[in-house]
Amino acid sequence: MSTTVRSIADMSVPAASRTNGHIDRETQDNSPGSRMTYSRVIGALFLLGFLFYGVGTALATSVTNAPDFLSTLSGHQSMLSLGAFLILLNTGVEVAKGVLFFPILENHGKRTAFAFLAAVILEAVLMAVGALCLLMIIPLGQYASDTGQASAAWANGIAAVLNQSNTMAYQIAEMSLGIGGLFLCSLLFRTQMIPRVLAVAGFIGYISFVVGTVAEVFGIHIGLVLSFPGIPFEVAMPIWLFVKGFQPEIYSGRAAVVMSPAVRPGLATP
Repeated sequence: MSTTVRSIADMSVPAASRTNGHIDRETQDNSPGSRMTYSRVIGALFLLGFLFYGVGTALATSVTNAPDFLSTLSGHQSMLSLGAFLILLNTGVEVAKGVLFFPILENHGKRTAFAFLAAVILEAVLMAVGALCLLMIIPLGQYASDTGQASAAWANGIAAVLNQSNTMAYQIAEMSLGIGGLFLCSLLFRTQMIPRVLAVAGFIGYISFVVGTVAEVFGIHIGLVLSFPGIPFEVAMPIWLFVKGFQPEIYSGRAAVVMSPAVRPGLATP
């Protein structure tokens, strides 16, 4: 995993050259255009994840929240399939976000980088499991329809379990994301990659989010209310990345120390 992530970092992150004396290459790689492109890709992934999961969940729950939904599933099968597919797409977006964030975070805190990457991978796996549970309802509904009333009771019971499994997988997945987000916002605050007010908003939002997901797991249904404090960060951070991007200095990381006039006095400006 470490070798793979480092390869991605070398290929995709605007960073200072690791070759001594190549100042022109450093300037080129850390140019505003390259930096802004990378920042906007990460910002777009934040928004795409929000969109994919939001729309996917809305479509899926419009089917599974209906009374005796298994008996009417044949007329809503496409909607449930599309909802589950969008949730699966979101898992790819989350992994991509973690991988692209990793080389930036690694320059300033390896533990934080690995913690955030592990959190989003766990989130993606659990959400994929939830989406598969939703997809398993489709053949179950077809089987129940073919066998008639004799299987209706147990089929409805299994469908309810699969639906609840998706809900529980989501809660644990978002708990993982919230914990990883606390590591992320702590590092964003220390390094000032983004304005500290955004990092603080994210930290507060993720704390509230984790509390809400834990409450939901224990059957206390306050998760929706406690998710609202996280919305400002989830919306404002992508907008900031589109408009301003990360601070230029964060891309050079360790290289900034190498290029410091204190270390390389011959390169200091007169």
